[in-house]
Amino acid sequence: MPHRLWALGPDRRPHHRQAADAAIRSSRFPIESRRAALGARRHTRRETARGTAAIERKRRMQHLADWLVRHRIAIAVVTLALTAPLAMLGRRLEFDRSIESLYAEDDPHLRDLQLSRRAFGGDEFVIVAWKPPRLFEADGLTLTASAAEDIRSMRDALAEIPGVRATHDLAAALRFPYRRAHVKELLRGILLGYDDQTTAVVAWLEPERATPSEAVPRSETFRRIRALAAAHDPPAQVAGEAIQVHDMFRYVEEDGMVLFRWSLLALSGVILLLLRRIRWVVLPVAVVLVTVAWTEGLLVLARLKLSMVSSMLNSLVTIIGVATVMHAAVHFRDLQAESGLTPPEAARRTLAELAAPVFWTCATTAVGFLSLLCSEITPVRSFGTMMGLASFLVFFVAMTILPSGLSWPSGHLTHPAGLEARIGGWLSRTAAGSLRRPARVLLAASTIVIAALCGLPRLHVETDFSRNFRENSEIVRALNFVEDRLGGAGSWEVNFAAPRVLDENYLERVRQTTAAFRSELGGRGPGRISKVVSLTDGLDLVPRIPFVLNSLPKRLAALDALQAGFVRSLYDADSGRMRIVLRSRERQPAELKNRLIAQAQALAATRHQDVRVTGLFVLLAFLIESLLRDQLLSFVIAVVGVGLTMSVALRSMRLGLVSLAPNLLPIGAVVGVMGWADIPVNIATAMIASVSMGLTIDSTIHYLWHFRRLILAGYRFDRAVAATHATVGRALLFANLALVVGFSVLTASHFVPLIYFGLLVSAAILGGLLSNLFLLPVLLHVLYPVNRADDLFDGLSEPPGGSSVRPRLPRQSTDAPSGR
Repeated sequence: MPHRLWALGPDRRPHHRQAADAAIRSSRFPIESRRAALGARRHTRRETARGTAAIERKRRMQHLADWLVRHRIAIAVVTLALTAPLAMLGRRLEFDRSIESLYAEDDPHLRDLQLSRRAFGGDEFVIVAWKPPRLFEADGLTLTASAAEDIRSMRDALAEIPGVRATHDLAAALRFPYRRAHVKELLRGILLGYDDQTTAVVAWLEPERATPSEAVPRSETFRRIRALAAAHDPPAQVAGEAIQVHDMFRYVEEDGMVLFRWSLLALSGVILLLLRRIRWVVLPVAVVLVTVAWTEGLLVLARLKLSMVSSMLNSLVTIIGVATVMHAAVHFRDLQAESGLTPPEAARRTLAELAAPVFWTCATTAVGFLSLLCSEITPVRSFGTMMGLASFLVFFVAMTILPSGLSWPSGHLTHPAGLEARIGGWLSRTAAGSLRRPARVLLAASTIVIAALCGLPRLHVETDFSRNFRENSEIVRALNFVEDRLGGAGSWEVNFAAPRVLDENYLERVRQTTAAFRSELGGRGPGRISKVVSLTDGLDLVPRIPFVLNSLPKRLAALDALQAGFVRSLYDADSGRMRIVLRSRERQPAELKNRLIAQAQALAATRHQDVRVTGLFVLLAFLIESLLRDQLLSFVIAVVGVGLTMSVALRSMRLGLVSLAPNLLPIGAVVGVMGWADIPVNIATAMIASVSMGLTIDSTIHYLWHFRRLILAGYRFDRAVAATHATVGRALLFANLALVVGFSVLTASHFVPLIYFGLLVSAAILGGLLSNLFLLPVLLHVLYPVNRADDLFDGLSEPPGGSSVRPRLPRQSTDAPSGR
């Protein structure tokens, strides 16, 4: 016992607890001495209870490991038997391609769009544009016969494609000679290019149905439109926000699966190079694939869908699974090399000693992801649920696959030699260097923090949706063609209150608002409105003929006869709404787009009531803002949750708080680098902080768990750090190196946000590795000096001897451990 009842003397020290307490209280020593003795006695009882609990925990872990290894074949068979049906079920996992789902149900931008669609109907369209050899005759108002026939042929072919509701083309609009010059100017920027040489057919799309059986899939409609455009002579370009959104989901879904396979292949090559045994390649790949199959199968049973947010599911499962198996592999190899154990014996001890840290690793990762449940956006909440489930499944699958994989017969392993031995020695010297120069490490960390804080104000949100695609992609080429020749491809609207019965006074206000949009905000460049279309534009084409078209209702009916659906698309008497449709450049900076939206709303509000600005152009502009809305709260919850979980795992609140610093530093550094490097916050990086918090913490858990065992086993502080670096440090280095190489494959993605995601997660992983190897030992040393190392783990008693594994020190430091 560390404390003795010195107040009673050796001849009066009783053996029973009640007698000891009574003897202390009745003694004639001063009251201060009696209080000290009673405190020491209580502390001794607590230490005894904790030691007993530690023995019981260790016994349970050993029994669990014995059971897993003894029944490893049956467990593996059951695991594979469950994997097959779950993998088949996982093929039915659906991908939610709705951009509206990325908004909270009460988001004002989403509410405005839904109101507009109820009032005016769906307005999703695709622009098919091309430049014919000769568009107009010499008068500049009459289409050439070949151009008119070409346009009608494209229109008819598009109309036959399932999923196309209606078409709008230049040949039909100019079929009447009356006021043809006015009509031509009205259609400029929509069906006619500003160069008078480019034309387009607008294909209005059927609204997507609730179930795929009710209509042809939107993907099939787009495929046929693009095939028709490619076969045209000259080839036509296909653009529009609807097809942009479709391509975004298509790239994410296709690239996510293809790159996941390639990243596994690259990762396997790195592991084989480092550990030189095929077993250590098969095990992590098996854990990852089985976990993914189980996760996807259970998601289908839970009726959850993948989304843009959860597209990184497989990649994130890879991080957790590979890190888990790498720690087990290094620990197993060290046991066999040092103790000469048979594979089943080494597997048993590996599982007994790593089951707890692996469980708490998965638990803290799950807590980090489950913090996303506070979001108001359904796909974000679903992503948090998916990753929380996957995190716990990694632990369960690892405990079912590792007993068989580790127990497989193999030759006797020797101490790591060559490169691996040099790495262990370098890591130990790194630990010693950090402890000798703690001020430099803390100064470097402080510098990184200050630089990151300075980079935060430079962060900006990406609203140019086209920047989600590579410059040489099909959709960007089409956008450039359309916006250079026709004007803006981004469609939006300003709608406002309207009377149930229109009158001339109200329409005059609409006419004035339309003119103000053109005069004050009009233009073809960024931050301008390239096209304005209102009901009064069409009415002004209808002549006032006495006795025939002498009233507003008659003129409206005539306009509807000339252009079917024109009035209904801009005015809805039932809901009392009128709208003015606008076009702007999709490819423009965020600040210009947001300013233009605000200016349009303010301008309309000077003449109308209940003004609302909406459309896919607006929805895409505020998409990232919607995703970011709850991220600060999610990150705070993740930090608090991970800190509490670490405190419970390590049974020390102070140690739990210390563990947060090496994980917050790389996250802050990554976010700061985004600001300094002008990397925009896009759809994949919006949740980088919360995601990284759940990924970098596992290295800290394994490090502190191993370090704690050495301290309790009697190692000095500095020697415990060196030994932890030489063993756990190697596992951290190998796992993180393999993950970074695997994630580098994401740079080949067609979807730019996935490229940023791969680079930033790799940076966070490397930052977490460096923080755990350099900063964490210094923090432990500063907060808990060497002569108080026992205070660091106060209350964490273990049975005599601590760990059953004698951690291997570098070859130059293989002396027996000395006391604290």
